[in-house]
Order: sequence, then structure tokens, then C-alpha cells
Amino acid sequence: MKRAPSKIKSDILLRVRLLYLLFMVAGGVVLGRLVWVQLFSGEVAYNARRLAGRIFTEETIPAQRGNILSRDGEPLATSIFRYQAAFDFGSEGLDSLRTFHEQADSLAKLLSAFFGDRSAAEYSRFFRREHDRRYRLVNGRDSDFLRPGGFLTRMLNRLRGEEYERRRIYDTLRDHTPVAIFPREVDYAEWEQLRRYPLLNWNMGMVYRLVERDERIYPQGELARRTIGLTGDRGNYGIEDSYREELAGRDGKAQRQRIARGFYGRVPGGDHEDPLDGMDVVTTLDLDLQDVADKALRRQLTAQNATWGTTVVMEVSTGEILAMANLGRNADGSYAERENYALGRSMEPGSTFKLTTMLTLLEDARMPVETLYDTHNGDPVTIGPAKNIRDSHRGDRTIDFRRATAASSNVYFAKAIWDYYGKTGKKTDYSNFLRERLALDTTVGLDRLGERPPQVTSEWKVPDPGVMLVKMAYGYRVRLAPIQTLTLYNAIANGGRMVAPVIVRELRRDGHVEERFKTRTIRDEICSKASLRIVRECLEAVCTEGTASAYFRDTLRLRVAAKTGTAQITDARSREGRHYLGTMVAYFPADNPRYTVLTTIETRAQAGKAYYGGPLAGPVVKRVVDYLYARGADWSARAARKGRHCYPERIKGGDIAQVRRIAGKFSPDVDYDRRTGWGRVAVDSASRVRIASLPDDAGTMPDVRGMGLKDALFVLESRGLSVKFSGHGAVATQSIAAGTRIRPGTAVTIILK
Repeated sequence: MKRAPSKIKSDILLRVRLLYLLFMVAGGVVLGRLVWVQLFSGEVAYNARRLAGRIFTEETIPAQRGNILSRDGEPLATSIFRYQAAFDFGSEGLDSLRTFHEQADSLAKLLSAFFGDRSAAEYSRFFRREHDRRYRLVNGRDSDFLRPGGFLTRMLNRLRGEEYERRRIYDTLRDHTPVAIFPREVDYAEWEQLRRYPLLNWNMGMVYRLVERDERIYPQGELARRTIGLTGDRGNYGIEDSYREELAGRDGKAQRQRIARGFYGRVPGGDHEDPLDGMDVVTTLDLDLQDVADKALRRQLTAQNATWGTTVVMEVSTGEILAMANLGRNADGSYAERENYALGRSMEPGSTFKLTTMLTLLEDARMPVETLYDTHNGDPVTIGPAKNIRDSHRGDRTIDFRRATAASSNVYFAKAIWDYYGKTGKKTDYSNFLRERLALDTTVGLDRLGERPPQVTSEWKVPDPGVMLVKMAYGYRVRLAPIQTLTLYNAIANGGRMVAPVIVRELRRDGHVEERFKTRTIRDEICSKASLRIVRECLEAVCTEGTASAYFRDTLRLRVAAKTGTAQITDARSREGRHYLGTMVAYFPADNPRYTVLTTIETRAQAGKAYYGGPLAGPVVKRVVDYLYARGADWSARAARKGRHCYPERIKGGDIAQVRRIAGKFSPDVDYDRRTGWGRVAVDSASRVRIASLPDDAGTMPDVRGMGLKDALFVLESRGLSVKFSGHGAVATQSIAAGTRIRPGTAVTIILK
């Protein structure tokens, strides 16, 4: 039975209406979605930002780290750029195979000659291999058999011709991954030469990206490395770390547009901010003096098989640190800058602390310098509650204040402190003087570089306050860092004014001073002029008749004031054998001090090795003092060649007034040797160091020992001698003895040490 036509027609109409309704609903949904997206949703902005993020990127332009410089501007730490060319072998600029092969072969020959690491043929094969891997042409008529890059495809390409093949390409397979082509990174000078080579000079377009890297280098090697410092995985310390923000500068930014994978070009007019390079940190370190201190300390540590040592040189009036050497023993027995011992080791100082005892007795207790005590010839004695107090040498019994300082008597100062502060119950007065007048309750201002605070008690509520008081008199039961001991002695050299040590002199940017660090005064006056005069005389006696006399007894040449100290390290029980800390502090010239020098060495008691402060630290201090003395003479000689009267004439008949007339306005100190008839005059206003006059007889060999190289050459060559020299520092030996008759043209050899 057939269905009625009307029924079929109505079914079709219903379906059409349903379909129409479906389209209407779909259209409404789409329209609603569009309205929502445009007016109410942030999807458009999000997608726009997402697209822009794929096309545009903000690149950080790193600021160049500032330099660390010596006082004379020599680089101690600096940053240099290293360069590498990252090639895009899939770049459109390399599509012309014939041209690419020609340029690549030329570049291969030049790179082979420049680096010398591989042959030109190897470079050429490397370029072609990378290009074949990252750039393939797919032909529309190629079958699976004629696969891209296959042998048959390449043969047909050569037969058809490159231009014909290019016209028939509808797809290109490219890999834009950058490929480094140099065997190593190059510096700026090398890059200036390499950038002229084919392909590197953009003769085929922008086909590579120049990769720059900022590398930190230390031109002076290990010299003063713990002071200069380091940042990064190997540690953070020293100036590099403490002045991190000043050295770092501020990074810049630039907007870049993506050109190809890994390659971006700068957007003209985009958001761009130039980097602000870091500031240069100018230190107070003197490179020549640092080298002398380092070598002298290294030599002594090796000779004594010591554990570690530090040597610091300070300019008296300004507090500037001219040298700071810190050497510790490695596992293989060599020495390196392992730790900043001058700042970071707080230990019992031993007899160098007797300076505080001397000042306390003179200033606070008002003890007369004529006071006598029996030191018992080195035998152990009991002082108050403390037992077995003894001196380290025999020969002294009843001595006065001056002799006690020269001989570094423990018994004398322990008895004096006990009598004036122990018996009278004035222990607090003693510690208050140390803290309030001598500033031994705080650091000297180098906390930023890792200075340890001193430990001097202010509370006497301990199990043995009497024993502590007695032992403090000669340098135990207190802890000081070497830099704090140096600062205290420098105050004596500076006329009683205690100044803070300075290691960083100023901050510069582009040669302009941004900040200058002035000398900071810790105490205007640590003692009276009368006490200062007595202490200075006693410290000079240490050099003329006391524990430092083996090194500075020659006062005709140079007067030095010093103090030695030895302390047995009480916290070394876990180590093998007894450990000692030996120290010597000296300032010179004693009558007009310019420099203060400290050397501290820790060692273990060993057969045939020194452990007392004098023989342990003395050779290093003497080497530094001799160098500064010789350099002062060298400066004086240069001033003399500029017309200043720095070398006096012969003092005829002991006429010292004649020498004063020669020196004129420089107001010299004059020494006269009646045995030889020669005078020594300190006439150089810059160095304040005594220099020796020279014989008038040009036919006699002069004595140039102790002079600097320039001064010695000037003197010897002025007499027509042919001079050969070796070493550096001051003249130690000369091949022709002084006073020998010489003739022009005679060869002489001098050795500097």
C-alpha cells in the first residue's frame, strides 16, 4: 500500500524546518559566542598576547661588571667579552648552494689558518655536512623513491640545474638550530679579525647569531685573591662579594622580533633601555708591595713548614692597606690564598697585646716607669691566683718598665696588673679602659669583608677572674684578629690617633669618581703625649736591645719600633703536637712613621723550626721594611734627578750645618758617621726615608746595595759601568765590592731580591 503524497510532502517539510531551526540555533550560538568573546571575554587579548609572545620577546642586555683596580689603576679583577658565532645553516641566505660552497671553502681555509686545530678540508666537510642536515628541498614530482636528500635526487638536481629545481619546489625542510663554528670562544681583538671573513661579514645575509659572554678574569693570578674575592659556585667572599651591587650595575632590555628559530632582530622604536655598567672599585693595594709581601711570606712559611700566615702593610696617617697577603698550606704542602686570616682569624695574640697593658698602666694606673719587679730569671712564679707564670728567657731579674718591654717579660706585666687591678679589686677599670679608650670592644670597620669582632671581657663573673686578669696582661684570655692588632699599633705610630683601616679607596664609573671613602677616626687620642713618648721609646728598645734586635739593630740606617709576640694556641688539643702563633708588628721610620707592618704565622713545634714571634715573623717584616726603605731611596733619587737636593754632599770636617744648608726647605734629620766622614740625610718630603750619600770619586765603585733598580742603574751607569741585573726588589749583591777602583766600560752584575 502506497503512502499518500501529502504525507511525504509534510515529512520533507518537517525535516527542512528542523534543519533550518538547527542552523538558526547554531548561528545564534556562534553569534553569541562572538559577542561574548568581543565584549565580555579576555580571550582575544589573551590570544593576541600569546601570538605576540611567539613573535616578539623582551631580551635582557646584561650590564658589564665593574673592575677591581689597584691604587695605581692596575686591574686586579676585570671582565672581558667572549664571542662565538652560532650559524643557522637552514637560513634562506644559504639557499644558493653554489655560492654557499664557494664561500664556505674560503672560510674553511681562513679558520684553519687562524685556529690551527683542523685542516681546511675538515672545516669544509663540517660546513657541508651541517648544511645538508639542516636544509632539504622537497620536489612536488619526487616520489618516495626519490626521497629528499637521496642520491638520485641530488643527481637529478645537478642535471636539471639549481634555478630550474627552485622553481618547482613547493616545500622546504629547514632546521634553524644554531651551530657553533669556532672551536673555542674568541676575545674582542680576535673577533674584529674574524668578522671580516666570508659568511661572517654578512655577505650572504644574516646567517648567524653572535653569542656574547661576559667572563671574569684575574690578571694578577693568586696575588691578594682572598682580598679581591670571588662570586659564584666556588664561593662568595672578598670585595667581589661585599661590593656585589656596586660592581654589577643594572641590566638593560630590548624588544626583539623572531626571524627564525633561535634568531631575533631588534624592533626599531621598541621598548629599549640601555644597560648601566657596574662601577669600578679602586682599592688601596700596591701591587709591587703586595708581590713582595706575598713572596716573603711564602718563603718563610715554606722554610718553617708553617700552617698559615698573613702579612699586612698599613699607611700610618691614612689607614690605607697597601698589602694584605694571606697564605695557607694545601694538602700537597704548597701555599695559596685559602682564607683571609688577617680579618677572619680571632685568636689569643700573645705578647703583642702587652701594648694595651703598657697603656693601661701608664694612663689609667699612673704607674711610674721606674717601677721595678723581680722576674725571677725565667723561673716559674705564682702571681695572685695564677701559677707557673714565667718568662721565655733567662738573664733578667729585677727590671724596669723599659727593659720589661724590650725583653717581653710576662712576669713583669702580670705582677704590675695584679698589683694595680687585682689586689685593689679594680678589674672592671682595667677592662673598661681596654674597651672605651682603646676601642677593643668593636671591629675596626671591615665587617663587610668578614672581620671577626674582638673578644675582650666586660664581665668578671667567671670561675677564675683573678687568673683571667693575670693572663690578659700578657695576651691570653682575649681574642683579636690580626687587623685589630695592626690598627692599635698604627695608632701609636700616628701620634695616638686611631684610624680605621681602608681597603677600598673610591668607586668610579666611566673614569668619574662616584664615591670616595675618607679616612675614619676611631679614637682621636688613645693616650696622652707623655704616655705616647714612653711607649714609643720602649718599642724602639725592642729593636735595639730586645726581641727584635736581630733584625733592626742598625739604627744608623733606619730606626724601627716593633713588638714581638708568641702565644701557644690553647684550642689545638685535637691536633698533633703544640701549635704556636708568632707575631711581629713594626712601624718606621720610628721618628716620623709612615708605615706599619704586621706578620702573623701559625706553626707547629718542630725540631729545627722557629715558633717564637721574632724568628718566625721577623724575616718577613724585615723584608717588607727593607723594600719600602729601598723604594723610598729610589723615589728620592728620581726626585734628585729632577733637581731636588736629595743626595747630600760630603760632610767635610763634620760640618752638619753645611748639610742642612744643602737640604734647605726639606728640614732633614741628619746622622753623621765620624768614623767614615759620611752623612745620611732624610730630605725627601714624600718618602721620609733616610738615604745614603754617595762618594764624589767617580773612579771608585759605589755601594748600591739596598737601592731600587732605577736608582742603582743611574748611579752605576753615570760612572761608565756596563750593568747587568737579575731579580726584582732591592739590590742585594753587587759583583764589584764597594770602594774598588773602576774604569769606564767595566762590567758589573747586580742581583735584586
